[in-house]
Amino acid sequence: MIADLGTLAEIAARTGGRVIGDAGVRVGFIAAIDDVDATAMTFATDERFLRAALASRAAAILADEKLIDPAASYAKPIVAVTSPRVALATLLALLEPPRPRGPHVDPTAVIDPTATLGTAVFVGPLVTVGATASIGAETVLSAGVVIGAGARVGAQCLLHPRAYVADRCIVGDRVVLQAQAVVGSDGFGWAFLDGALQKIPQIGIVEIGDDVEIGANTCIDRAQTGVTSIGNGTKIDNLCQIGHNCRIGKHSAIAAQTGLAGTTTIGDYVQVGGQSGFGGHLTVGNGAKIAGGAEVWGDVAAGATVSGVPARAHRENLRVQASVRRLPKLYERVEALEKSRAIEHPGEL
Repeated sequence: MIADLGTLAEIAARTGGRVIGDAGVRVGFIAAIDDVDATAMTFATDERFLRAALASRAAAILADEKLIDPAASYAKPIVAVTSPRVALATLLALLEPPRPRGPHVDPTAVIDPTATLGTAVFVGPLVTVGATASIGAETVLSAGVVIGAGARVGAQCLLHPRAYVADRCIVGDRVVLQAQAVVGSDGFGWAFLDGALQKIPQIGIVEIGDDVEIGANTCIDRAQTGVTSIGNGTKIDNLCQIGHNCRIGKHSAIAAQTGLAGTTTIGDYVQVGGQSGFGGHLTVGNGAKIAGGAEVWGDVAAGATVSGVPARAHRENLRVQASVRRLPKLYERVEALEKSRAIEHPGEL
């Protein structure tokens, strides 16, 4: 990687940190300890990583201010910051490859004459934009993207290859759809008729707010009627399934392989661990935390932390798991008591 993050003094200015040691040291990029070399900076979020960073080949270290001992001297210069993750995001943004810039429409793209493209839109190879669709200013449609008829995509969005926004669905500003994300697939609606499954038409839409990111191969089903909605700032990881008529609030985070059955409501600032499942027709309150692998079959109160199968209060689940681990010894004790009683009282059941 060829880059230049500048001197530690410049890095501290960008991240709101302070330099301990030589502020004139220049670094080219930032990397994890295993990948770092003498031209790069690494980072440390706890004491163990700080010790490893000090022993590494790194030219400098980005570290949590809480780890710094005022009385200590350090073998490498350090930029101390209040939040290493926020500082890391700031620095990595400087190294991120720039987006393609428009105006540009690849000759292989198919744009319906009734569609509207904003200023400086970039349209890549084999893109399709349907009738009456609209694309906001400075949005990037990468190779193979499909925008359905009547769909609306906001400004400064980035749609990675083969992302799909179905007919009439709405995407806000500054949204990122990773590769092969699907917005507006049919909801899973069926009814038995004469012993066979008959499809229930799914005529609603999906509406995605501003500053949302949808992961690769994630599917968001259109509503049966009405709207499946994703609030401003929410981030959904790869390989997630969001069922029809779900409503997800603002600034929530949903990790990979999570599935929401239809009509699940997720509040604001909710954190959902990977491989979690939601039974549908339930509500998760604002600020709740769902541990990875949890199966949620009922409502979750605002601010609650739940885990387990089925999901229950996290502390309660820990007690249950601890009890389960003690069952073999408990069984041995019961078996020993039964044998002892059989010896003392032969013939009794």
